[in-house]
Amino acid sequence: MNLEKYILASITTNPSKVAPGNGVYYCENTTEMENVATNLEAILDGIAHKIGEEVYIIVKH
Repeated sequence: MNLEKYILASITTNPSKVAPGNGVYYCENTTEMENVATNLEAILDGIAHKIGEEVYIIVKH
C-alpha cells in the first residue's frame, strides 16, 4: 500500500476540534492560527486547508 495523501499537522484554536495523533498546534487566536498554518505549509512542503473557523490542516498531496 502506497499512501499518496496524508495529514501532516493540525492547527486549531479549539483543542476539542482535533484528535491527537499527528502534529497538533494549539493557537491563542485566529491570527496566530493563520500564521502558524502558513509557516507550516512552507516548512512541511504541504498545502494548508481551512476546514472550519477553528481548524486548519496541512496535507501532503
